[in-house]
Amino acid sequence: MNVTYACPQCDAPLRQSFDAATRELSCPACGQSVETPAGAVEGDQVRRCLVCPSTDLYVRKDFPQRLGVLLVVVGIVGSSVAWYYGSLLWTFGILFATALADVLLYMFVGDALMCYRCGAIYRGVAEMDSHGGFDLETHERYRQMAARIKA
Repeated sequence: MNVTYACPQCDAPLRQSFDAATRELSCPACGQSVETPAGAVEGDQVRRCLVCPSTDLYVRKDFPQRLGVLLVVVGIVGSSVAWYYGSLLWTFGILFATALADVLLYMFVGDALMCYRCGAIYRGVAEMDSHGGFDLETHERYRQMAARIKA
């Protein structure tokens, strides 16, 4: 199991392995260490975030969203160009090919567990489904909390 997060002190991107016995995560850049809460990891299951005090985690696909959007945009632009030149076969061929690529990526790309509050990403964790998918209301609550702290 590993976690990818930004150091709370220096914002350096970090990826560290952890298990149920891990008591702290430390940043090699600045030396800052973060104590992991007791009971955060039970076996191979993450119960709460190791980086921040949040218990709100959600499951998402472990795939860059920008790359997925780029795939859709390329399909739309390619099919529009084919449509402009009057090639109906190429138009639908490009649309179906990009849709097929999107479906295959969705099927074969694994899941990751993500923290609403700090954005830490957990990979290789068991029983992710107990956390559920993305909830806009929970995300908005943490976004507004962060905005109030900055102000």
